Amino acid sequence: MLRNIISERQEELPVSTIGKFLKIAAESKDIISLGPGEPDFDSPPHIIEAAKKHLDERYTHYSPPGGRYGFKEAIIKKLKKENGISVGHENIIVTTGSTEAILLALMCTVDPGEGVLIPDPGFLAYKPSVEILNGMPLCVPLYEKNNFEIDVEKMEKVIIPEKTRALIMCTPSNPTGTVFSKKALEEIADFAREHDLLVISDEAYEKLVYDDARHISIGSLNGMENYVMTLHSFSKTYAMAGFRVGYAAGPEEIVKAMTKLHIFTTLCAPTISQVTAMDALKGDQKCVETMRREYDRRRRMIVKRLNEIPGFSCTTPKGAFYAFPNVKSFGMKSLAFSEWILKNAKVAVLPGTEFGKFGEGYIRLSYATAYDLIEKALDRIENAVKKLKK
Repeated sequence: MLRNIISERQEELPVSTIGKFLKIAAESKDIISLGPGEPDFDSPPHIIEAAKKHLDERYTHYSPPGGRYGFKEAIIKKLKKENGISVGHENIIVTTGSTEAILLALMCTVDPGEGVLIPDPGFLAYKPSVEILNGMPLCVPLYEKNNFEIDVEKMEKVIIPEKTRALIMCTPSNPTGTVFSKKALEEIADFAREHDLLVISDEAYEKLVYDDARHISIGSLNGMENYVMTLHSFSKTYAMAGFRVGYAAGPEEIVKAMTKLHIFTTLCAPTISQVTAMDALKGDQKCVETMRREYDRRRRMIVKRLNEIPGFSCTTPKGAFYAFPNVKSFGMKSLAFSEWILKNAKVAVLPGTEFGKFGEGYIRLSYATAYDLIEKALDRIENAVKKLKK
């Protein structure tokens, strides 16, 4: 029998609680889950019909590792029109979701022992992706008082000059819902140029912005074309999570290296997903706005209700589909409080520490869940926490 076969690299990865909470929620019919980071909408009908059509046309073979030509053409037009980013075919790689693009970009630019600046709290895959490659995660604390935006002064305190290669950022943000202002992005851009850093800009939630917020791609700012890998996904915008397709756009040298590595990872993004995603880009965009409006309706309700529950304090997210309320007044750690809510309110939420050390004192609630279920879940939470506040 094999012994000690599991690598130290894997053993040292952080233990995630998200699987545990989602498993319980899936297996227990009486639990309402506000945990998923996936749209509750099915893919729009015209996208499903396009996929069926392409299957009949036998799009069931491999694609080029960098992505299909026609799909890249559609991406080029989209980036120029909507993001203000001008690129060519040589600047784009199509990937199996944008999470794969993060890993490929890091594999091509970061050697063992080199540093990567990571937002904390931030998407739970960032830190492990760096650790898998034996890189050095340099966590940049984000604070509620600063609207959870990246503060250049905080980056200056954690960066290791000459050893830091990249910065990962996410706007609109998971888990906080922050949409970075142009001023914040300009400061980050100046910092990246000063320290010669690659910015890996995760923009998976670009279409999900609310109120007066506006999504700006840092890659569109003057002088940033050689410093930014812009990552996009079809999972959130078009509710195509199961299609597993995304893309990255950036410097030709890095894209070429990522494409070379792609041959040894997944080889290519699924062909059926690429041709269907191309139709999504070219087709009617009303479905995107329909979903965004419904998320906005849920957002306004969930924030209002949370702030009416004694002990909760929730800033209003301007993007994505998450609320990130402050629960410090309950006197419990985030994990313990999430477990208490699960047991006593039969509602699954995620502890803020799932997203980093500085997520302590917060929990994440997803409003990618039906309006009536959110209402019911908040009623349960309100009734349950009354016991704690007596």
